[in-house]
Amino acid sequence: MNTTSPPLVRLAFPQLERAIPCEPGETVLESARRHGVRIVGACGGRGSCGSCEVRIVEGEHAVSNEADDGDYTCRARSAKTSPAAWVRACRIRPGSDCTIEISPRSLAAVVRTDATPDAREVLVPDTVIGSRDVELSAPALDDAECDVSRLLRALGLPNGAFDLAAAREMPTRLREHRWKVRARLRGDRLIGVTAPGRPNLGLAIDLGTTNVAGFLVDLDSGGQLATLAIENPQGAWGADLITRIDAAARSKESFAALRDGAREAIDVLAHDLCRAVDADTDDIVDAAVCGNTAMHHLLLGLPVASLGRSPFVAALRDALDVEAREIGLAFCAGARVHFAPNVGGFVGGDHCAALLATQAQWSGARTALVLDIGTNTEITLVHDGALHSASCPSGPALEGGNIRCGMRAAEGAIERVAVDRDGAFSLRVIGRSAPLGLCGSGVVDAIAALRGIGALDDRGRLIRAHRHVHSLEGKAVARLAPGVLFTQDDVRSAQLAKAAIRTATELLLQRAQCEAADIERFVVAGAFGAWLDVGRCIEIGLFPELPRERFVQVGNAAGAGIRRMLVSESARKRAREIARQCRYVELSTTPEFQKTFLRCIGFDRGTDARRTT
Repeated sequence: MNTTSPPLVRLAFPQLERAIPCEPGETVLESARRHGVRIVGACGGRGSCGSCEVRIVEGEHAVSNEADDGDYTCRARSAKTSPAAWVRACRIRPGSDCTIEISPRSLAAVVRTDATPDAREVLVPDTVIGSRDVELSAPALDDAECDVSRLLRALGLPNGAFDLAAAREMPTRLREHRWKVRARLRGDRLIGVTAPGRPNLGLAIDLGTTNVAGFLVDLDSGGQLATLAIENPQGAWGADLITRIDAAARSKESFAALRDGAREAIDVLAHDLCRAVDADTDDIVDAAVCGNTAMHHLLLGLPVASLGRSPFVAALRDALDVEAREIGLAFCAGARVHFAPNVGGFVGGDHCAALLATQAQWSGARTALVLDIGTNTEITLVHDGALHSASCPSGPALEGGNIRCGMRAAEGAIERVAVDRDGAFSLRVIGRSAPLGLCGSGVVDAIAALRGIGALDDRGRLIRAHRHVHSLEGKAVARLAPGVLFTQDDVRSAQLAKAAIRTATELLLQRAQCEAADIERFVVAGAFGAWLDVGRCIEIGLFPELPRERFVQVGNAAGAGIRRMLVSESARKRAREIARQCRYVELSTTPEFQKTFLRCIGFDRGTDARRTT
């Protein structure tokens, strides 16, 4: 009996200068995900979103047009005989070596941005991290003291005041630098040895569902040296948290892959940021991380299955300090990672960090709202000194995900949509590229613009009779630019996101027994929130109708907060106090949830929690 396994095939991606093996029976997306080729897959490979478009330039392959059925019995195609159309990578199973082109919208390239609201802010260090340069006498036959004791004596520290990890590297480092070294200290404890004059660096990480932002800080001065944001590699497993939680719960392998994806993102940021300032990752002596509860758990290797089902209980809520090497991060030998405390449910340390950073905006108001918009939107209503916090699964639509022509805020993304005097679309595109797709602010603008010209009604229905609305595959679409369509399904995705955010806002107002008009400060946080047009958000009912001067757009407040927690013991203490103050509200069990959601689903600007239906 012949037991020979089918041979592996080779998938070449010329754009990335990469070639990877593909197992028999694997789809292109599955193989790409396994080998770190970052193709966007918003639905996690279920075939329902269309975000993983590729084109088979050369090679035999089978294509299924059905989502979630696993049926690939359709006739094999050849790129030589079939037109090279864009096809979903999750629907293709290669039958031979293939050359594959990834659609620009689906290519999850590294996105480098200014990820902080004010990179010039210098924070006053308040940590126990320090260093001392020392010169030791070399050992000899009549002076054979061990290396650890020799260095501790020179530093005036007692025996035992060292990390084992530092001792492991010490013999090599002492001899490499001819007994002239810099000792890295955490209080009165030796945590590392390096060359004289090396910097003490800190790394702050905002581990977002969609993007991961890193901030490299000089721990001696408190100044920020560099900042960078990249896409979360976990995006290949799904754009939303529930999809990733389901994947993590499915098998040990997928859980490990998601954990490793979070660690990989931090590794990329650490290396790129250090390279930018001629430093080394060994110079990172301290780190701080914030993220929503699922991101926090996955990086720490904590189980997430209980987060995905009622009553949505976390494994851990409190702030946590761990050794960097314990979670696979190769920094200074004794480097530690400070995790911001979670609040409850999916309201994680990222929101706690955002509240810390925006405290000046909300603490002086009787009623204030802090809205951190993202794939998982987190909201805190401050009223009469009480903090009511909740989250809502707004999904990726307002960040360009699950949109037919959606993309990240990168070159070629439409960020503004208006209509000129002649009734034609006027677009503002990021960079110098032709329009490739819509990012989040472009989605909001497109809805507002289409409503403004009567092409979209308040219920979210594209009006087929309008000159800007066409029919494609039996569905209504608006053509914003050549190759860039905004479909009825896109409208529905954005509508659900808008309704989720507005519902959460209204229910928290009800909980505190106040009204939208009472809000004195409406703080809009999140990297996406920094680019929103507040007026457009009011027009489509995403934000309540308030005087514009009450709105404050602060950008990545979570990033600003975790920077403070990195350099300051007192900031970490204050973050723990804020987390204890927050009263977590599980919105899905609120009796008024369904009625309020239905009231908020439309695009009219008159939504109000107190209005009767």
